[in-house]
Amino acid sequence: MSKRRKKRKSEDGHINESWLLPYSDLLTLLLALFIVLFASSSVDEAKFSQISSVFNEIFDGGRGVMDNSSPTTVPVPKDQAGQENDNSSYLEDQRSLSEIQEKLDEYIAVHELENQFQTKLTDEGLLIIIRDSILFETGKATISPQYESLAKDIGDLLVFEKPRQIVITGHSDNIPIHTSEFDSNWDLSSMRAYNFLKILVRDSNLDPRLFSTKGYGEFQPIASNDTPEGRSKNRRVEVLIQPLVLKDGTPVE
Repeated sequence: MSKRRKKRKSEDGHINESWLLPYSDLLTLLLALFIVLFASSSVDEAKFSQISSVFNEIFDGGRGVMDNSSPTTVPVPKDQAGQENDNSSYLEDQRSLSEIQEKLDEYIAVHELENQFQTKLTDEGLLIIIRDSILFETGKATISPQYESLAKDIGDLLVFEKPRQIVITGHSDNIPIHTSEFDSNWDLSSMRAYNFLKILVRDSNLDPRLFSTKGYGEFQPIASNDTPEGRSKNRRVEVLIQPLVLKDGTPVE
């Protein structure tokens, strides 16, 4: 009889801790609720994805109600997507200019004009450099008749699928000129650019509205004027084929 009472007393004194499990689950749910309330004021898809991953870790090792929600993807920021499109347009335009350069270089090679012509891609566009000796006589701005066909050939190479702005500039050495026709190298270089333009657009499919001319005289040399070779390089006509898209993706109007 005494043994039974002692056993019952031992069982009655045992503390039942089974309530701790639902209590911890309740705290976990409250924590999740607070997270949702905190993020709801400025929730976006990126935050929603993060919250979902937190819930999945809390509930059953990564499986819970959030696993059944519709999949979400973090969109590319608009400014980044726009930059990618801008870069794509710019690179495509640069490839087009490279193709134009290849055609010009092929023409130069076929006609063995490497010593008089040069092409190069610059930040401003595709530049064609022409030595004045193949176009003009010394101190003259009129293109020699034997080279008019050469200028016309270049004009044919400037017909593009997408029209481009083209700037023709004249340059001289630093030897002063003062004649009845020209007061300065500015006048000489400007008139050479203009006369070259007239040959290009005459009897061609080129749109004159896309062309402009400039004369820089001796003030933009590409070589030293201290030697005959340097002065010969500085006496030149340049044809700049402008890009359609700038580096920042802005279309050239």
